Amino acid sequence: MIQDIGANRYHNEYYPAVPCEQSRVLCYRDREIFVKCREGVLSFLTYGQVMEYFPELKGRETYLFSVDGTGYYLFRGQEGDAFSKRASDVFPEFGWEKIELMRTAHPKEAAFAGVTGMQLYGWYSSRQFCPRCGQPMKHSDNERMMKCPACGQMEYPKICPAVIVGVTNGDRLLLTKYAGRAYTRYALIAGFAEIGETIEETVQREVMEEVGLKVKNIRYYKSQPWSFTDTLLMGFFAELDGDDSIRLDENELSVAEWHTRDDIPEDDGVSLTREMMRVFKEKPEK
Repeated sequence: MIQDIGANRYHNEYYPAVPCEQSRVLCYRDREIFVKCREGVLSFLTYGQVMEYFPELKGRETYLFSVDGTGYYLFRGQEGDAFSKRASDVFPEFGWEKIELMRTAHPKEAAFAGVTGMQLYGWYSSRQFCPRCGQPMKHSDNERMMKCPACGQMEYPKICPAVIVGVTNGDRLLLTKYAGRAYTRYALIAGFAEIGETIEETVQREVMEEVGLKVKNIRYYKSQPWSFTDTLLMGFFAELDGDDSIRLDENELSVAEWHTRDDIPEDDGVSLTREMMRVFKEKPEK
């Protein structure tokens, strides 16, 4: 999965150290990232490179995290600023790429850093002003938190809990396709937790809402941070409880159908959904 970066070590503690020449710089524009990618291999600008051509940005960086002791920093520019206008000319080997590139690019630790930085970029961009009184927010000196100096409102990074559900019926797995989305491959039942319900209740509700089925024997599989949508995914397998007739919610899904293990498509994707499909296909329960 996308967070499986092997022996590389990711540390997300907020530690606002001064960047060094070799610190990595992450720059975003909407859902694009400024990066060099050659034959699927990623590399980011260093702090030294940026300072050579954009010295006016010194001191405007925000510490994000470290990977293997190398610090990653964010420059929160906006479309139309000096960096956005000139970066491609100054660094011709780099370019603005869709963030979805991080699904397939290598090395894995760089792809993970790129998409995780995008999540923090989105949060910082939406927390410039206090949601309570509208005054400019300021960053805390000792933790990743934005605070309003006028009314004291505190804002922490947004993480949305959601479930992925592999609904099983003996030797069959329920596969779905989303309605009205560019993503057209098979998926599993998925949805966000609502206020006041447990994660297990989320599993039951989402399955009932999307396909009209009851489930039992809900079993936790594993979790995945999915920074593309600010989500913490929690994967579950659950057995069908009763009738297997599907009642499709056409607002959410275009397809929902039972597949035997032999019919489940091969896929080496980086998502929890793909891993759960692969696990069911390859490891029949005893």
